[in-house]
Amino acid sequence: MFDHLHHTQLAMPGGAEAAARAFYVDALGMTEIAKPPALAARGGVWFRAGGVELHLGVEPDFRPARKAHPGILVTDIDGLAARLTAAGTTPQWDDGFPGHRRFYAVDAFGNRLEFLQPS
Repeated sequence: MFDHLHHTQLAMPGGAEAAARAFYVDALGMTEIAKPPALAARGGVWFRAGGVELHLGVEPDFRPARKAHPGILVTDIDGLAARLTAAGTTPQWDDGFPGHRRFYAVDAFGNRLEFLQPS
């Protein structure tokens, strides 16, 4: 019945699209994708890399997701960790998921992201 996950949405504060681009495009290397015109007026910004699509939507009473998170499979976890470190974000490595190497990072708004690579 299910095929695959189309996207994950994270919240962000209003008017912070530039900060989202700085993190998701500049630090992570994702590509911004255009929002449909009917949704663009709401603010926020969408990104894609490989088969991963993340939508950041404006939430008026924004609070970052500190526990909930997308788990994103990557092909070069060490390269991504180095890229984030160079951009000023410190990966928090965690060896608690058998069969995977993984770390957590937070985006420009404090939302938690998990990056995994099968070991």
